[in-house]
Amino acid sequence: MTTTNKRGFAQEVWDFFCSLKLSIFLLIGLALVSIIGTVIQQGPQREYLATLSETKIRLYSALGFFDMYHSWWFILLLYLLTLNLICCSIKRLPRVWKVVSEPVLVMDDNFEKSLATVKDLKLKGSKEELKTRMEAFLRAEFAAPVITESNGEYHLFAQKSPWCRLGVYVVHLSIIVIFIGALIGSFFGYKAYTNIPEGGGVSQVQTQSGKMIPLGFEVRCEKFSVAYYDTGAPKEFKSILTVVENGKPVPGFQSRPIIVNDPLTYKGITFYQSSFGQSDEGSLYHLTVRDRKGGAPVRLDARQGERVALPGGAFLSVMEATMDVRPFMRGFDGPGAQVEFTPAGGNPQPFVVLSGKYESFNAQHGGDLLITFDGMDQKFYTGLQVAHDPGVWVVWFGCFLMVVGICMAFFMSHKRVWARVTDSGVTLGGSASKNPAGFEICFDDLVEKIGKA
Repeated sequence: MTTTNKRGFAQEVWDFFCSLKLSIFLLIGLALVSIIGTVIQQGPQREYLATLSETKIRLYSALGFFDMYHSWWFILLLYLLTLNLICCSIKRLPRVWKVVSEPVLVMDDNFEKSLATVKDLKLKGSKEELKTRMEAFLRAEFAAPVITESNGEYHLFAQKSPWCRLGVYVVHLSIIVIFIGALIGSFFGYKAYTNIPEGGGVSQVQTQSGKMIPLGFEVRCEKFSVAYYDTGAPKEFKSILTVVENGKPVPGFQSRPIIVNDPLTYKGITFYQSSFGQSDEGSLYHLTVRDRKGGAPVRLDARQGERVALPGGAFLSVMEATMDVRPFMRGFDGPGAQVEFTPAGGNPQPFVVLSGKYESFNAQHGGDLLITFDGMDQKFYTGLQVAHDPGVWVVWFGCFLMVVGICMAFFMSHKRVWARVTDSGVTLGGSASKNPAGFEICFDDLVEKIGKA
């Protein structure tokens, strides 16, 4: 009784993993959770996190939504689907393999009844002559036949594309290969981010976990440029990168432009254009200060956070600036700066100053001084996503297998023709694994040709 129970439980487990319902459930589940990975930014940067509440950040982190494709539950779904595909293939493959490798060579009366397409042909000639004639005909019009003699009758069997029955298993294999490639990339690859100021370079990058990874070469940002829509939103941002190895630029990788969806790849490491921002390094702000009561204007240069003395004992610090205020101030354009103004003997006063075009706006602050912002020698940093995926070629091989398997499974048909030659004539039968209506047309065409031969 115990042995029977054990066998029954093992059979239930086996049937569970061979279940088509499990396959459908896992595929739908993977599709649904992949939507989460599309909606929620993976490996989010500070700008994205700033848009979320503290509760959401804690919840998403606990569920692994910020790195969903490496989360334990997503990988578990992949393992289950892989196991399901293997079990389904093991259960059904032997039957299909037998059809392919051990075809029925003799069309006896019982087998003839199982065929949907059968024709009796009254042909002249002896049995030997009809056998030779049918062999030559099938070889020319269909496929080379296998001849078997049984009970004084000759049986000819010919087939086309028998291996297409294995197409579904090639698709199963391709999915497993793709999963293996993804796991190789997950365990042995990495994704990292780095910010490079214009004129600067990096030779190592930092992963999401904070681990520093040396590249083995240096990537320099020669220049960064950004174009805007009329609304002030970024239209296109572009980095000019150079790869430097052993102190020398690598030929073919000098001043290479990269934009979103057009990355740079060197030695299996890919650099994607991800973000950008104003670099504090080397930015110089230009301001003009003049006394409201008259006098010559004074032009000043300042760096971010630097405390600059103004006429009359006041001080000014530039906190941040932009060359286009449209995204931040509706109805205004041109350069602008957030400054901290400290009058003589007074407290710091933060406010915004714009270009000389908006003198009335600038006149609202500054006490006895009228301050305008003339622009800046602007430098950007480029934000790059860095990815190294050693499993990518395994994934591409899996994709190739999938295309081959789909073509085999959906666009090819295993066609079989049997001919039984007796003293009274020839009986022709046939079947196809797909598109029986189309095969019937081909079969009728063969019958017609035999009659004319």
